[in-house]
Amino acid sequence: MLKIGDIEMKNQVVLAPMAGVCNSAFRLTVKEFGAGLVCAEMVSDKGIILKNEKTMNMLYIDEREKPLSLQIFGGEKETLVQAAKFVDENTNADIIDINMGCPVPKITKCDAGAKWLLDPNKIYEMVSAVTAVVKKPVTVKMRMGWDEDHIYAVKNAQAVERAGGKAVSLHGRTRVQMYEGKANWDIIREVKQSIGIPLIGNGDVTTPQEAKRMLEETGCDGVMIGRAALGNPWMIYRTVKYLESGELMGEPAVREKIDVCILHLDRLISLKGEYVAVREMRKHAAWYLKGIRGNAKVRNGINECNTRADLVTLLTALVVEEEEKEAMESQVG
Repeated sequence: MLKIGDIEMKNQVVLAPMAGVCNSAFRLTVKEFGAGLVCAEMVSDKGIILKNEKTMNMLYIDEREKPLSLQIFGGEKETLVQAAKFVDENTNADIIDINMGCPVPKITKCDAGAKWLLDPNKIYEMVSAVTAVVKKPVTVKMRMGWDEDHIYAVKNAQAVERAGGKAVSLHGRTRVQMYEGKANWDIIREVKQSIGIPLIGNGDVTTPQEAKRMLEETGCDGVMIGRAALGNPWMIYRTVKYLESGELMGEPAVREKIDVCILHLDRLISLKGEYVAVREMRKHAAWYLKGIRGNAKVRNGINECNTRADLVTLLTALVVEEEEKEAMESQVG
C-alpha cells in the first residue's frame, strides 16, 4: 500500500493537483469515489505570505477529504520556506507538496514550477530548506525534464530524497511537451529504480487497465490520475475496484452522472457562492456530459446559465430526454 512519511493511504490511486479544478468541492466528490489521496491545486507562496484573500480561501480543506496533499509553488527559498511553515502550522493538510512541474510561462518566468527541472542543486537546496522547518511530510511533483536535451529526472528525484523529501510524483512528459505527445513510462521505471522513497507515476492513465499496466511496467508505488477524472470521478472508483479485484465496473447511467454533477455544483456554491460557482461549473458540466447523446445543444446552453436553477433545469431535461429514448429503444428491442 502507498505510504508517504507516516501517512498511509487506503489504496494506490491519487488525484492529481490540477490548477483551476482541484478545489475542495471537486476533491471531496472524487474522494467519495474512493481516491486513496487527493491533491489540492497549487497555491502561490507569495499569496500565502501576503495573506491574499483568494489564496487563503484555497487553503480550505474539508476533513472528509483527508488524507490530502496541499501543493505550493515558488521560485525563491525564503518565501517558499515561509509558505511551507504557514501550511504546516495553520492547515489540516497531511502532506506538503512542492510544484516542480507546472509548464505555464507565468509560473516558469518566476523561476517556479518546471523551471526547477534544470538544476538538481537548486532542488536539493529548496527541498532541504523546507523539510528542515516543517513537521508534515514533504513531497515533490515534477516532470521528467525541461526538454528532450535536459532530462534530469533521476538526478532530480535523488536530490529530493537526499533533501528529506518523502515521495516524488513524476509526470512522464517534458515541460516543452506541455500535455501533448505520449508520456514516457520508461523514465518512471528508471527513477523508481534509482530512489528509495515512494514514486507516484503520472501521464496517460485514462482507463483502469492502463493504471494497472503503469504499476506493473514501472514498479511505481502509486498511480496519479488527472484529466481522466474531469467530469468522471467514476474513473477513480473503477480504477480502485479493478486494482483490488480485477473486476471492471460498468460506466454510470446518465441520471447518475447528472446527480453527481448537481452535487458537485451545490458543493461549489457553498464554497464560492452561486455567482462564481455557476460560471466555474460550466466547464465541469461539459465534462460530465461527455459521451451522453445529444449533449452538444445542452453544452451550448450551459454557457448561458447564470443561476443554479437554470443549470439544473437544463441538466434534468437531458436526463428525462435520454431516459425516454432508452424506454422507446427497449420497447422496440
